[in-house]
Amino acid sequence: MDIDKSLELIKRGTVEIINEKQLLLKLEQSRKEKKPLVIKAGFDPTAPDIHLGHTVLLKKMRHFQDLGHTVIFLIGDYTGLIGDPSGVSKTRPRLTEEEVTENAKTYERQVSKILDMKRLKVCFNSKWLRDMTGVKIAELMSKYSVSQMLERDDFSKRYKAHKPINMLEFLYPLLQGYDSFALKADIELGGNDQKFNLLVGRDIQSAYGQNPQVIITTPLLEGTDGILKMSKSYGNYIGITESPKEMFGKIMSISDDLMWKYYELLTDISMDDISMMKKDAVAGHLNPKDAKVRLAKEIITIYHNSQDARKAWEEFENIFKKGNLPEDMPTYEAEESEQFVWDLIKRAELAATSSQARRLMEQGGVSVDGERIKDVNTKIKPKEGMIVQVGKRRFLKVKIKQKK
Repeated sequence: MDIDKSLELIKRGTVEIINEKQLLLKLEQSRKEKKPLVIKAGFDPTAPDIHLGHTVLLKKMRHFQDLGHTVIFLIGDYTGLIGDPSGVSKTRPRLTEEEVTENAKTYERQVSKILDMKRLKVCFNSKWLRDMTGVKIAELMSKYSVSQMLERDDFSKRYKAHKPINMLEFLYPLLQGYDSFALKADIELGGNDQKFNLLVGRDIQSAYGQNPQVIITTPLLEGTDGILKMSKSYGNYIGITESPKEMFGKIMSISDDLMWKYYELLTDISMDDISMMKKDAVAGHLNPKDAKVRLAKEIITIYHNSQDARKAWEEFENIFKKGNLPEDMPTYEAEESEQFVWDLIKRAELAATSSQARRLMEQGGVSVDGERIKDVNTKIKPKEGMIVQVGKRRFLKVKIKQKK
């Protein structure tokens, strides 16, 4: 692929390149010397389940693999013990070594759905960080000033609000920057919320006499609510290991506007085709629902297969277009005694908390045997075969516990 086409692929779905001129020089030098660039992307294994928000960065890594460069999946097993604040207002709890190790294994299993594992170099930063002496740590810390650290937005806000910032947190971006030096990274990829840490990497490389890396940031993907970034803690995520049926329903629930961003960041459909679909939708020649169905099928095919995508679509049509109930509904064993509806929902794990269950009821999202129940004080006596529905996609068939 020529330089212009390579650059077009690299720039797809990116927020910022620092800087593009240096990127072009690196690409030209790589081509001239027939030497692949070293592409680094770091992952602190703090969350074991990958969702579509994580895949934005992973797909960018795959683009560089397809261009023939050396892509390094850096698992921050050492920095994961410290915990990056990443914009939060207080220090994150530090992970144990056992948690870090288990999370790292989960990441490796799941990224194989996107990355070519035969061409992927997996590294752990404990390889070079664990053996750093006190003298080497002191030398690293001397490369950066406190005033530079306070340029980071979350540090600055906490400092002005007289909230604690411990020295360990200052060390984190320095260690991440040292990773770039240790790996001799030509390019580092990361979410745009990591921009400060990526810039530190450039500075650390320069301070050690190394040619600084180019930074490429990717956008944060909004979740199914269309407002907050996709996160398991917000309950607006779509996990790549979820069932095709669950994935299909969640994708169909996103807004029409957000759909186009999902197309660009999560699929391999060309930008020309996406632009054409968008024009057809605006002109009324394409029903946005049909475009969303195609999106759901494309994404499910990536993480499952085309047959599963088709089955998920057929079941979606069966439930929502024809008004039928799903065939493989999960069951929940309940006591045959009067209880609050919200309590049943919570116990059946259709809601994470009691307050969330009550909120769902108040919003009109709960039905029992087809009857919507909005009064949180409503009590019911469960019966065999009773159908509980929460939202548009979640169904449950009640089974009565047998008395001993």
